[in-house]
Amino acid sequence: MRYLPGQAQQLPGNRAGVADYQAGHFRFEVAGGVATLTLNRPERKNPLTFDSYAELRELFRALAHADDVKAVVVTGAGENFCSGGDVHDIIGPLTTLDMPGLLAFTRMTGDLVKAMRACPQPIVAAIDGICAGAGAMLALASDIRLGSARSKTAFLFTRVGLAGCDMGACALLPRVIGQGRAAELLYTGRSMSGVEGERWGFFNSLHEPGALLAAARAFAAELANGPTFAHGMTKKMLQQEWNMGIDEAIEAEAQAQAICMATNDFHRAYHAFVAKEKPQFEGD
Repeated sequence: MRYLPGQAQQLPGNRAGVADYQAGHFRFEVAGGVATLTLNRPERKNPLTFDSYAELRELFRALAHADDVKAVVVTGAGENFCSGGDVHDIIGPLTTLDMPGLLAFTRMTGDLVKAMRACPQPIVAAIDGICAGAGAMLALASDIRLGSARSKTAFLFTRVGLAGCDMGACALLPRVIGQGRAAELLYTGRSMSGVEGERWGFFNSLHEPGALLAAARAFAAELANGPTFAHGMTKKMLQQEWNMGIDEAIEAEAQAQAICMATNDFHRAYHAFVAKEKPQFEGD
């Protein structure tokens, strides 16, 4: 069936299933607890539209309550990840909007990044070929990035007369690759190669194009089979501790870890260790 993400089937404990969700502006499938989200306009290098922005935002919001998805893979169809906002469907119409309309749009695009950072599931991006503009921000908002040597990542906002600070780039990119390197990319809008991106820490690893998606799914499956409640806590603390001092962070982590120690997964891990067996995590 198809339904809006916010209308997913509600289950006890404010949980919801999304595995049956039928996306309208990209491909979405769930197998073994791993959701694969594929931007699917390969003939134009998978650009985003007003509608796909909005649907992505709502789906990632719904994933915060999904009990049937433990990890997410984001990728693009064909030989490219995402070329950013569609020139004809987005850039052109933006030139006709008034200031309130422009602000509504830029807030919506930022809300997509917020939704990705707020959903508890780890997000693994499989990035081949072109990864530009808003596409680069989808990659940056992910938790893990796997690329190929032919990946070309560009925060090209300045190339069209805009600031390099779109969708949280000035906050996120320096934390991933460092202030000086981020400043260079955001000022110039130049492409960062896959090899350079791995050396700078943007990519966790590089793979052959034909093996990239399988590697991303394998990584996501490993996470999905782990202590997913604890993974969600790790992601939450990685996000929250950006704005904390060391003392605050230590206290926040003490509370977070105490919560995880009360989970069944923690007890399963202990008993499995005693029995010299591999723990079977269930995310509770």
